[in-house]
Amino acid sequence: MPRLFAGLEIPADIGQTLANLRGGLPGARWIDPENYHVTLRFIGDIDGISANEIAQLMSRVERKPFDVTIRGLSSFGGNKPRAIVASVEPSRPLLELQAELERLVRRCGVGPESRKFTPHVTLARLRDASCRDVADYLSVRGYFPSKTFRASEFVLFSSRASTGGGPYLVEDSYALCAADIDRTQPPRHTLMPASTPRYS
Repeated sequence: MPRLFAGLEIPADIGQTLANLRGGLPGARWIDPENYHVTLRFIGDIDGISANEIAQLMSRVERKPFDVTIRGLSSFGGNKPRAIVASVEPSRPLLELQAELERLVRRCGVGPESRKFTPHVTLARLRDASCRDVADYLSVRGYFPSKTFRASEFVLFSSRASTGGGPYLVEDSYALCAADIDRTQPPRHTLMPASTPRYS
């Protein structure tokens, strides 16, 4: 049974910039740069039929490419910090894409997302890290020049890791194209035909 989520991949050059911020924080389990991403919609563990239905519905998304800006570091968890993240600016195109994916996933019977969408890239998961250590780390590493990349597609990831953090596998990719896309051309993603289940 696959564990799925939709997201944006992070370009390798920006991933390396973020990877250079690792270290110097007790209790941190740093994510490998190849697993950096912006989660758009966590789907969870679902059966193969539902997974294929979701993959098919995502192929109907028609949106233009847009810029994604990463600006500064922060932590999640308040007084019990659980993650170090790179903050992503919540631009209108990003929020609209996330909202559309939310609607599509719920049409397949998946429950609504319980948390407010806060776009970010997780850099480290924390265990028993003190608020003081996190504050000290952010005071040193928390600011860096903003980085922007062009999102030209979103992807459907799978993971069978029980603790999170990867490795993640790209199951399908979906191009973000102009509104006047030529529908006579085959899709750019790698969906299997509906009659051939991809997920099991």
